[in-house]
Amino acid sequence: MTTATIILVLLVVVALSFDFTNGFHDTANAMATSIATGALQPKTAVLLSGVLNLVGAFLSVEVALTVTNAVVKIQNSDGTPVVGLTGDGGTALLVIVLAGLAGAIVWNLFTWLLSLPSSSTHALFGGLLGATIAGLGWGGVNWAGNGSTIDGLLPKVIVPALASPVIAVLVAGLATWLVYRITAGVADRFTESGFRWGQIGSASLVSLAHGTNDAQKTMGVITLGLIATGHWTDTENIPFWVKACCALAIALGTYLGGWRIIRTLGKGLVEIAPPQGLSAESSSAAVILVSSHLGLPLSTTHVTTGSVLGTGLGRPGATVRWRVAGRMVVAWVITIPAAAVVGALLWGLAALLGGGLMGAVAVVVVLAAAATVMYHRSRQEPVHADNVNDEWHDGGPRTGSASGRTTVSA
Repeated sequence: MTTATIILVLLVVVALSFDFTNGFHDTANAMATSIATGALQPKTAVLLSGVLNLVGAFLSVEVALTVTNAVVKIQNSDGTPVVGLTGDGGTALLVIVLAGLAGAIVWNLFTWLLSLPSSSTHALFGGLLGATIAGLGWGGVNWAGNGSTIDGLLPKVIVPALASPVIAVLVAGLATWLVYRITAGVADRFTESGFRWGQIGSASLVSLAHGTNDAQKTMGVITLGLIATGHWTDTENIPFWVKACCALAIALGTYLGGWRIIRTLGKGLVEIAPPQGLSAESSSAAVILVSSHLGLPLSTTHVTTGSVLGTGLGRPGATVRWRVAGRMVVAWVITIPAAAVVGALLWGLAALLGGGLMGAVAVVVVLAAAATVMYHRSRQEPVHADNVNDEWHDGGPRTGSASGRTTVSA
């Protein structure tokens, strides 16, 4: 077995680990509101979401093709790796991708530890950007594309990142306002029950949409590694085993449930009633599915968080905790640069050790150590299916300004 092949194996393992963290990090996107309103029991919700993420991962590969050829210049327009990175069996390219994935995982775990619903998509882009800049210089980034198609960091990532939560807030806010107007005068016992049933369908749609949008990103980077090492030559398709492994990894992560983030999104941002939950989930699914159709690697976290916030603004008298929202926005803003810094540092570590097998192993060891530390730290304040819906306390009493809440009036 060659050095490049061993590094490829490490890359596949780390890529699937990223998919796993993506699953449990983003479970909240689909199921937080359904769990918060009691539409689904916590363990039932994550099981349903896991199955639908598995199915969704097989439905589209459009986003997979985006990750590897529209943001960083490590791949030609025909899907083949850049010639300068294919020497020594593609080792140089593999180390860049490996360091980028590791940077994304570290940031995912860090924000999970802090119970912040940040974007796994942007963590991946950030990690790849940092490793690419460290390895190839600033010219290794496709900043604005060539103008003929929607590609490049700015139009493909930054603009959707800014626009998607705003669109989600507006769509969900309008949907919530309409729902409450239409059901005005209907007894709560009827609306609560009916909307809970509706939430099951809408949450399922979000899970399916999440699978179509997120699992493909990892498929893309694994396939690039296979092409670079000569194990795959078809630049138009993804190997079936790659699809299956990525689908299973994200589904397993989803099933285990990112309870810390589910709690923040379901209980910490807005006090959610079933009509709001249905509005948020339906709005999120619509925006995510449209983005997948257009090939935009949208952040499902930004969309779903925007939708939840929109329901708070659309429901007269609803409670919005702006302090929590502010922390989320800060995490969003720094995700790409923070993951980029980690990715660059890990590439630097690998380069310091020769940029070959020893460097790749060092990256994996550092990643494993960081993951272990954060996991054990999380056990000191565990969040699980039995306490995920406990009353929210934001560093103080749940009244007035001390909890950072605002009441929205009609």
